Amino acid sequence: MTTSNQNQITISAIINAPVEKVWHAWSEPVHIKKWNSASDDWHTPHAENDLRTGGTFSSRMEAKDGSMGFDFSGKYDAVEENKLISYTMEDGRSVQITFNETEGRTEVIESFDPEQQNSREMQQEGWQAILDNFKLYVEQL
Repeated sequence: MTTSNQNQITISAIINAPVEKVWHAWSEPVHIKKWNSASDDWHTPHAENDLRTGGTFSSRMEAKDGSMGFDFSGKYDAVEENKLISYTMEDGRSVQITFNETEGRTEVIESFDPEQQNSREMQQEGWQAILDNFKLYVEQL
């Protein structure tokens, strides 16, 4: 929604669910495969996640028609259950996600280093679309 500083892009969503439910849906591969896409014509056929400090993750996001796809992977720098996930992507960019619960609702705030190929606006819109899809998925669980 707004950028947090000159370098990183920040997005957020308030999810109508307790933090434990949000955390579980964010971290379990069976769930990741169901919400990790920016639009209905994309999907995530593969996801692995070892959510602990020093652990790794990988997923494959693809267009459903097979026309394009990409791998997304990295290593966790810090994990505080139900509170914080910080990781470094394979290309060296950093991401930090915080989970803040208030009265049974959870705000997820995600800040990330932008890449150089696409505009900041395109990256912000894409990551926000995935987070919005996550929100819808969790609220329907």
